[in-house]
Amino acid sequence: MEITIQKVAPDKLKKKPSDESNLAFGDIFTDHMFFVDYKTGKGWYNPRIVPYGCFSVDPAAMAIHYGQEIFEGLKAYKADDGSIYLFRPEENIKRFNRSATRICMPELDSSLFMDAIKKLILVEQDWIPKNQGTSLYIRPAMFASEPHLGVRPAKEYIAFIIVCPVGAYYKEGLSPIKIYVEDKYVRASVGGIGEAKTAGNYAASLLAAEEAKAKGFTQVLWLDASQRKYIEEVGTMNMFFVIDNEIITAPLAGSVLHGITRDSAIQLVKRWGMKVAEKAISIDDVIAAARSGRLTEAFGTGTAAVISPVGQITYRNEDHIVAGGKMGQLSQRLYDEIVGIQYGKKADPFGWRVKVN
Repeated sequence: MEITIQKVAPDKLKKKPSDESNLAFGDIFTDHMFFVDYKTGKGWYNPRIVPYGCFSVDPAAMAIHYGQEIFEGLKAYKADDGSIYLFRPEENIKRFNRSATRICMPELDSSLFMDAIKKLILVEQDWIPKNQGTSLYIRPAMFASEPHLGVRPAKEYIAFIIVCPVGAYYKEGLSPIKIYVEDKYVRASVGGIGEAKTAGNYAASLLAAEEAKAKGFTQVLWLDASQRKYIEEVGTMNMFFVIDNEIITAPLAGSVLHGITRDSAIQLVKRWGMKVAEKAISIDDVIAAARSGRLTEAFGTGTAAVISPVGQITYRNEDHIVAGGKMGQLSQRLYDEIVGIQYGKKADPFGWRVKVN
């Protein structure tokens, strides 16, 4: 399908941020957006890039009542020579469609999806900030638009992409964050929708996150829903622990998001000859390792923050300082390597970098 483009009139263009050093995350949106419609029996139709604006949806739109909504997150980076790169976008497309299948939504054709991302970025390329640590955040999403009250998969959907210039996700930047181990609430369970990037997963995390924030913590570390024993993930990141020189992260068992930065970190440390394991690890084992000094690093991985070092883990009112409250050597090495690939400053032996222009 050919994507039509309707550009904003020159006198209606928004003012771009002048100070890239103070870019917030997710507050400023560009001049254009992409969207495409779906109807059962017709398929996807009318893909277009149009001026950024509000949707008009029926109050009975099924996404509002029954939660059929999914999304993704990736970034575009501007290199020193003006090249624009994406980082493993095909993995985001695959994950988007896996989420769609889990929520009984239609998959979006991968070639149309990639074409839409690239064309929207080229239309909005003047919005891409240039400073390292900044980027153009890309948010694809899909929701059920059919007006109907009744619990069943919808027959009509809208998929869209919006983009926004962003700085660091956490106000701490690369300074280590404090995380609170949540053993009261649960976010997701095996057999549920924890591995799908759907709105309900994030809604389920909000109360615990707000309570943790009120106590001075940046994020919540979730435990498994069944026993409140095994580490799962942080609200916006997959988690890694370095214990006795072994790098450990939770397995993808159905309740943990298939993180693309997580997979990138695993591939890198394997290439560097380090020992890495995707296995269940209990919070008691992590705390015991912290007390004995065997836990030498902890960090999160995700598109928004890339690598986020953890300087403190608090569990049952006991604080445990990790890596002296500083960014560890492995965290720093992973951050430098991934960011270097993303901005075209380092070699890309895996073929992860995709050039847009």
